[in-house]
Amino acid sequence: MGAITDRIAELGVEIPSQAAAPAGVYVPAVVSGNYVYTAGQLPFVAGALRTTGKVGSAVTPEAAKDLARVSAINALAAVATVIGSLDRVTRIVKVVGFVSSDPEFYGQAGVLNGASELLGDIFGDAGVHSRSAVGVAVLPLNSPVEVEIVVEFA
Repeated sequence: MGAITDRIAELGVEIPSQAAAPAGVYVPAVVSGNYVYTAGQLPFVAGALRTTGKVGSAVTPEAAKDLARVSAINALAAVATVIGSLDRVTRIVKVVGFVSSDPEFYGQAGVLNGASELLGDIFGDAGVHSRSAVGVAVLPLNSPVEVEIVVEFA
């Protein structure tokens, strides 16, 4: 095992053995040079969404933050699927997160901290990344959040 695999185990994080099946005509992740670009990942657990609805009305910000964490875990599964091991990751470059938001909800950045904190916990300094947190009217399958990442690897 490598340092990242050991760190994931130490944190008690379970990375799915493969990325979720696409819900359309795309692949979960693409390699270009030394970068992996993931498709947007929803917070699926065992093939199902744990909750649905808009953040700020049907879903609390705290629950949405946890869902962003789950989406980041699923994004890491997509990365591992195409490069074989997360031990090859040298840097998390960018995180883009979408939050299905009630019109009066303005805490998208706090929701996306769920993904960012997980990546920092796993990768340390290499997990510090740029990020966009975007509020949207609706997401696929009425998911509260969606996360995509760009990863550099060796």
